[in-house]
Amino acid sequence: MARIAGVNIPANKRAVISLRYIYGIGPAKAREICERLGIPESKRVNELSDEEIIRIRELIDREYKVEGDLRREVAMNIKRLMDLGCYRGLRHRRGLPVRWPRTHTNARTRKGKAVPIAGKKKVTK
Repeated sequence: MARIAGVNIPANKRAVISLRYIYGIGPAKAREICERLGIPESKRVNELSDEEIIRIRELIDREYKVEGDLRREVAMNIKRLMDLGCYRGLRHRRGLPVRWPRTHTNARTRKGKAVPIAGKKKVTK
């Protein structure tokens, strides 16, 4: 199991897929890293030499913001919005969806499990 940017990436998967386990590296960046270092997409992590793993680690440290630094930056951006008191900051503070307005029936992932209101009766016709 290789350790890159403080993350143990799975050894039995292809290198392009395993790099996605690092926060901040998605499909496009993983493919770009492999192309720049000349690593074929079909090569698995356990087939990589120690020198190739070191080259991947150095490239990511040098040119990409990943893991702790990126998480800290995102958290600081959200905290800045909350301190400003702007609309997006207020939505973050209240735990409501930030980008889309409908919360009457949707937004359960952001609002949590639906809580029934006591005393409310169904209207029958």
